[in-house]
Amino acid sequence: MLELVLAFWGSLFPAILFNINKKYLFWVGLSGLAGWGIYMIAYNATGNVIMATFAGSCTVGFYSEIMARMFKTPASIFSVGGMFPLVPGIGAYNTVQLIVENSLSKAASKGIETVASAGVIALGIMLASVLFRINKKLLTAK
Repeated sequence: MLELVLAFWGSLFPAILFNINKKYLFWVGLSGLAGWGIYMIAYNATGNVIMATFAGSCTVGFYSEIMARMFKTPASIFSVGGMFPLVPGIGAYNTVQLIVENSLSKAASKGIETVASAGVIALGIMLASVLFRINKKLLTAK
């Protein structure tokens, strides 16, 4: 429960820093909370950080697209703040720490995991955006 509250605040504060309109701040916080909640569920189910990060970023992406249509604003307002809890900062720190400790094989493994996690964040948000655009084209074509 504490992690979800921290994910909410961890999304809200960057939104304040980026000067997001006050009426959207709560919804940006919910974006991070939803993404981290799905991340935790997926990680507990699979034990795979990369798959869990992908699930969380897809959640943030879909949530952002839905909220953008509700409020008639860009989806990036909700996705940028919402992805902050998913960013693999500790993975990057651990990679550097393992390099300093001369554990190069562990550092390589952790580094690949970190880069892959960062990549699936972008992939998940992009996938949600693409699916919404395809859906919109299909609906307008009829």
